[in-house]
Amino acid sequence: MNKKIRAAITGVGGYVPEYVLTNEELSTMVETNNEWILERTGIKERRILKGERGTSYMGAKAVQELLEKTGTKPEEVDLIICATVTPDMVFPATANLIAAEVGAFNAFSYDIAAACSGFLYAMSTGSQFISSGTYKKVIVVGADKMSSIIDYEDRTTCILFGDGAGAVMLEPTEEEYGVMDFVLKSDGRGGDALKMPAGGSLKPASIETVQNREHFAKQDGRTVFKHAVSNMAGVSAEVMERNNLTGDDVAWLVPHQANKRIIDATANRMNIGPEKVMLNIEKYGNTTAATLPLCLWDYENQLNKGDNIVFAAFGGGFTWGALYLKWAY
Repeated sequence: MNKKIRAAITGVGGYVPEYVLTNEELSTMVETNNEWILERTGIKERRILKGERGTSYMGAKAVQELLEKTGTKPEEVDLIICATVTPDMVFPATANLIAAEVGAFNAFSYDIAAACSGFLYAMSTGSQFISSGTYKKVIVVGADKMSSIIDYEDRTTCILFGDGAGAVMLEPTEEEYGVMDFVLKSDGRGGDALKMPAGGSLKPASIETVQNREHFAKQDGRTVFKHAVSNMAGVSAEVMERNNLTGDDVAWLVPHQANKRIIDATANRMNIGPEKVMLNIEKYGNTTAATLPLCLWDYENQLNKGDNIVFAAFGGGFTWGALYLKWAY
């Protein structure tokens, strides 16, 4: 009898830019203050990529670190999936540019755009290429240069976002490790509450779209918050129920780092104490598709083989999901 092949994470890489944008500096740009931001979001500072560099620059840095840590030659990589909503350009795909930069010339590569749920969508997709036996080495990157689409005159959004990239290597295992289950959802009816109005085929760039500041992320914060709390908590509970997991069984919750209050609500629904919740929102803010892999990058040395880990995310689209993984090293 053939054993089930699963996709195990065998390494993590990450990159955040050097420039630190603090709440204090933000308060000189827009009417806000450190206490107000911290109380509502849990964010103290975020990283900003300066100069003429795009998302692929950060993604390639994360992948290069990943290749070094796992002892993988670039030409051994079969597939690179990049989750991003801030591609370097509409095409070619940012994943193509990352593959070229790191020398992964035997890999095919493409992008997934699912906003803050992008890394979850990409990881579940990558795991299918592994579990089907099609590929042996799949790299999943989450990377976003949110500063490129943020209006620093809009205090409802500019306090939230930062830049960064994280990457994981997926490889096959026949042991009881790796991606065990996932629940992914989307509801396009929520699209208007979180979007970038211009820059696509509906509203190509024009003098008017630029003057109207339509190339920036726009958010109806109350609506997004309400849906994020209920949906992110809901799918996390669902993936636990499907796999007969209690809060005691879960070693770590890896939540999308959008807002400390949303994270707390998700942990409460899962009956998980704060000591089991990966948190780096205070350092990086919301890096969109990069938040989940950057959590793994920050907490890697605290992970133990066999740990039950639940990932959860909610993003524009609306998109959301949860993924249950057993840590493999």
